[in-house]
Amino acid sequence: MDYGHELLFGAFITPTAADPHVPVALAQLAEASGLDLVTFQDHPYQPSFLDTWTLMAFVAAATERVRIAPNVLNVPLRPPAVLAGAAASLDLLSGGRLDLGLGAGGFWDAIEAMGPPKLTPGQAVTALEEAIEIIRGRWDITRRGGVFVDGTVHSVRGAQRGPRPAHEIPIWVGARKPRMLALLGRAADGWLPSLPWLEPGDYARGNVRIDEAAEEAGRDPRAIRRLLNIGPSPKDSRAWAEELAGYALADGVSAFIAMADDPRSLQRFGAEVAPAVRELVERERTRSGSAPAPARSVAALSRRRAGIDYDAAPAGVHAIEPGDFEYPDVANTYMRGGSPGIVVQPADAEQVSRAVAFARQHPDVALSVRSGGHGISGRSTNDGGIVIDLRRLNMIEVLDAGRRLVRIGAGARWADVAAALGEHGWALSSGDYGGVGVGGLATAGGIGWLAREHGLTIDHVRAVEMVLADGSVVHVDAENDPDLFWAVRGAGANMGIATAFEFEVDEVGEVGWAQLVIQPNDPAAFLEGWGAAVQASPRDLTSFLIMSGGRPGQPPTAIVIAMVDSDDPDTVIERLQPFAQLGPLMQQSVQLTTYAQVMANAESGPQQGAGEPVSRSALVDTITPELAASMAHVLDSGATHFFSVRALGGAVADVPDDATAYAHRSAAFSIATVGANEARLEAAWRDIAKHSRGLYLSFETSLRPERIGEAYPPATLERLRAIKSRVDPDNLFRDNFAIAAEPTAAG
Repeated sequence: MDYGHELLFGAFITPTAADPHVPVALAQLAEASGLDLVTFQDHPYQPSFLDTWTLMAFVAAATERVRIAPNVLNVPLRPPAVLAGAAASLDLLSGGRLDLGLGAGGFWDAIEAMGPPKLTPGQAVTALEEAIEIIRGRWDITRRGGVFVDGTVHSVRGAQRGPRPAHEIPIWVGARKPRMLALLGRAADGWLPSLPWLEPGDYARGNVRIDEAAEEAGRDPRAIRRLLNIGPSPKDSRAWAEELAGYALADGVSAFIAMADDPRSLQRFGAEVAPAVRELVERERTRSGSAPAPARSVAALSRRRAGIDYDAAPAGVHAIEPGDFEYPDVANTYMRGGSPGIVVQPADAEQVSRAVAFARQHPDVALSVRSGGHGISGRSTNDGGIVIDLRRLNMIEVLDAGRRLVRIGAGARWADVAAALGEHGWALSSGDYGGVGVGGLATAGGIGWLAREHGLTIDHVRAVEMVLADGSVVHVDAENDPDLFWAVRGAGANMGIATAFEFEVDEVGEVGWAQLVIQPNDPAAFLEGWGAAVQASPRDLTSFLIMSGGRPGQPPTAIVIAMVDSDDPDTVIERLQPFAQLGPLMQQSVQLTTYAQVMANAESGPQQGAGEPVSRSALVDTITPELAASMAHVLDSGATHFFSVRALGGAVADVPDDATAYAHRSAAFSIATVGANEARLEAAWRDIAKHSRGLYLSFETSLRPERIGEAYPPATLERLRAIKSRVDPDNLFRDNFAIAAEPTAAG
């Protein structure tokens, strides 16, 4: 039967040590000839062979596209816990190009001569199954704690999990006998026999045994790929292709690996035979209407969440489900753990529209929208719901160099934006962490290192492309739907999904970058002095402050971070001098650098937040003695593990309050704190809240109904609700502090 897998064609290359560059050259030739896969046998006891793993690593570095696999790896000579790490490492280094063929052993006298004990056939099968369990256990980073397997041959007792491969590495098993075939059906992803060693009918009988074992284990037999090592054929290319197509359609073989070290044979196989087999098989599949191989295993399908119509997921839009390999990379955000039912990753505005339509079909299912994944205020993830993840909308392009007008996708990260703009001598004030996504920051406000001189991020927005709740794609600016354009700049998450922005950016050269660690003898006096120093500084200085309270045996500390938009060392030192005099200076770092280098402070890997952050925010006009005392009280309370103050004022306050939905323009500082216990943090925060003129929702996790009125003044909120009722009357976009309904006691 045809199991419906995509066809693969590969080469089985001898790892000869006589001329070590020959197998590498053959692998490169296989890639150039259009083959999908290069494989190498593994006999470490052969003095005439190169070490297979070393050769595969070298080939990975010498090729770009072709997949690489051992055919098959001698597991008795390779401890499975170590093998798991080696495989994941090679997969990461090669960009996800490793497939793993495993064998239970053979040539036992040679194996025993190298140290491992000789195993009976039954023991060898058991050992291989234990090895597969250990390998997969190390790759599974979704589970807490180490890997424990108490096997009869292979055991691990708390082996560390990871690294995680770049892709879901398939495990193929070389097998002939019934017990090995049954193991394969239970635990492996592919069958890799060699045709020259098979008797007539062996392949069909093997398929039956694998299928029976898979069904007994609750697996779909169609998910298991069937491969075949084949010898060279004297037939012409078309006749050979017809023979192989017969194996594909009758026996379900979907990967043919030619056992040949002859360059002409490999070229012929890749350039002539493989295309002809694909043509013949595709023609028959189309005629018969055969079903493709299942995209997900039975185990993966069992992890689907109730309430989501997975069959209705938008066609052509990349979707990740809880049972998928990619899921651990997209379930969580930077600060929050999540377990969504599905994550869809559209690649353009039209696909976003289809994702929104999918969300509309599920009015009772939570919907989260994510650009970068921080999601401190908005959730950006959920439990059992839908996440629309914009990371694929990451374009950065110059529209008009004369105006310094750029177009940036909502899923781009600010570190990448800073690097791209820096090539032109430009910058855009954009928060303080390069891992934040463009969409969330550019619709909320954007308090960054250049705020006092160049304003908020939203002050540079000239147009927004967005998808509304009804799926329509609109372009808004000062002339096109100016009301919606006004609302997007400060409350955009409520109005739709921004997919791209046009920004007018600034010319920014080298900047002064300082980090001063100070021990404040009197934290309240220090806070008041720092605030006064900021407000007395010229606009070319923007400073952020991170404070920690004293602990037993540890004094309180303050980290003053400042950017000075000047490449003159004397100017930089002059601006910093008032801050250096605020208390004993414990450490200091002052340098001339670029905005792009400052923003290159984030890792690009998956975000693995856990739990729920608890944070509070306040916008204040100045740091008075009373406010400073309240802030010092929060630090002393132990309720916070992160306390920060960010400078505003300057260019931020130049913009009228009613020009954007971000309305608290006269506030000179944004205060934010993060803790672990909500009740404790709330109790400590009350005194600061008394001094607040509002709050910045990006730093607020409270679900108090009053917070909406604190974030937006009455006139602003009234106007926002009117626009919301027009563009999102059913409140589809409700996750990020919905403003549609009047506040109630229940929130």
